[in-house]
Amino acid sequence: MDAALTLACALEVEERAARRAGAPAVRVGLRAAHLPLPDGRIAGFGLAGALVPGLEPGALLTATRIVDESGAVLWEGEALAVPGARDAVICAAERVVDDPAERRELAARTGADAVDMESGVLARSGRLAGVLRAVSDSPSRPVGRLARASKEDGRTAWGVVGRAFLTEPVTATRAALGARRALAVLSRAASDLAEGAR
Repeated sequence: MDAALTLACALEVEERAARRAGAPAVRVGLRAAHLPLPDGRIAGFGLAGALVPGLEPGALLTATRIVDESGAVLWEGEALAVPGARDAVICAAERVVDDPAERRELAARTGADAVDMESGVLARSGRLAGVLRAVSDSPSRPVGRLARASKEDGRTAWGVVGRAFLTEPVTATRAALGARRALAVLSRAASDLAEGAR
């Protein structure tokens, strides 16, 4: 990673993981709507939902292609070089895709391995250098009501989190553990990226 590359994070927790690891990072909010984007080259960085079997929480993905929900290519390029990361196709969705059947259908239609909501906007900026994502949930481990636990600017909606744990304790606990594992992987990856910039 060169020093001019900034990690663009949707969520506050993703930005915190990157900064604690010493990587330059900025929070862009959900769907990268918290603009303007920083100057220079950017890399998408954060959590993603798996679309295909075999990608469990904590799997690290580096994009070689970004597609939209129809399968149209928005960006294609060299994967970011991060130890342990697997090359992947990322689908840029307009909303959280949590239903297992919808995930399978999206994977079949687009050829994507995982889904996020920011990569499409970042790709359209013309300054995207790559995308690094850690899987936090999968078709067999949906997030349920926690899918609505983030505000547009990427901060946590704690009331939604509390209600999710009260009404869906098993699903919420599994989702939180998956996110925690993914964030630990992201922190190590951000450290590797930051070290490469020195």
